[in-house]
Amino acid sequence: MFTSDFFAGNRERLRQLFTGTAPIVLTANGSLQRASDEAYPFQQDANFWYLTGLNEPNYILVIDKDKEYLIAPELSQVQETFDGTTPTEEVAQRSGITTILPHKEGWHRLGTRLKKVQHVATLAAPAPYIDVWGLYTNPARTALTKRLRDINKDVELLDLRSHLARMRMIKQPQELEALQRAIDITIDTLKEVTKPVQLAKYAYEYEVEADITRGFRKRGATGLAGHAFTPIVAGGKRACTMHHVANDGALASDELIVLDVGADFGQYSADITRTVMSGVPSRRQRAVHEAVLAVQEHACALLKSGVHLREYEDAVVAFMGEKLRELGLIKTISEENVRQFFPHATSHFLGLNTHDAGDYSRPLEPGIVMTVEPGIYIPDEGIGVRIEDDVLITEDGIRILTDKLPKQLP
Repeated sequence: MFTSDFFAGNRERLRQLFTGTAPIVLTANGSLQRASDEAYPFQQDANFWYLTGLNEPNYILVIDKDKEYLIAPELSQVQETFDGTTPTEEVAQRSGITTILPHKEGWHRLGTRLKKVQHVATLAAPAPYIDVWGLYTNPARTALTKRLRDINKDVELLDLRSHLARMRMIKQPQELEALQRAIDITIDTLKEVTKPVQLAKYAYEYEVEADITRGFRKRGATGLAGHAFTPIVAGGKRACTMHHVANDGALASDELIVLDVGADFGQYSADITRTVMSGVPSRRQRAVHEAVLAVQEHACALLKSGVHLREYEDAVVAFMGEKLRELGLIKTISEENVRQFFPHATSHFLGLNTHDAGDYSRPLEPGIVMTVEPGIYIPDEGIGVRIEDDVLITEDGIRILTDKLPKQLP
């Protein structure tokens, strides 16, 4: 599906979008320690994969005018023995880059060039720790930045993040095909595990998760155990935690269950949420579910090329406010009141990452893939409902890529 022509084409598009003459230097992610001598499963930097197709850590990509080359990582004897090496021929075939230099030779060549330039284009390093999410970030870009400045302390770094975000926003045919494969795998698996007779057999959330993993893998999903992200299986009040990933709670037939999952296929992510239950929903549960469904339908009706996401989000919040008032949850519609029960955005871009790169300040364009996922969460009542579909922006509206998966409660 993704030949070297795809990655070569992306590199050429980046050359055209970045009009400067400075060399472009980008790094793959580095491996992260899990324990002792064991690494966490490797996850490549999406931008690096988009330009090279490589899933190996610590490679360096250099694009300098009409020349391009890769600098291979320097591996210890222990790494080579235990982890193996990727043949140079395979790296060249996958990426379409014929010049792959050994570590020392490559850095000598790049260093000679860096001493003569005033600017280098790269991807800005993230903060070491992101407070709002409580996450440490991969240090590879920071290490690259330090090395570039060690070679030339006066060099000015130009940030390419906005360029790549704009490129990745508009999906190419191969990307849409991969996304649809990931979506179809997810749909078929969810249909299997949410059959009433099957759903009634599950006593714990992890049992559902296990069958989703099995369903993804047997249908050809790739990535980490077939998942594009850590699956969420949340029953009852636990569904009011947006990212409940422990999946260790007991399930009850009188509680709603939120399933927020997505298969990975060829590096591309599905992201689908359905709210289900094995028993008969109460009037209140059904009313909340129908309210979320109505908000989603309203949101989908608003989406089209040219729409600005800030205005779209404001309109969805206003409509959600009406539904929350009908449910007796709020008396007056305001952003603050609505966000008590609907604390997240309605939509995000979808692609190589589940929350994909994109410019939220630009109007929507044909070729963008995004989610539509309103939710209502009422912890005091033990009710959490989220419904999420994946949609493609077209010339005249949207195409719902997940329309084969039912949404209604029994």
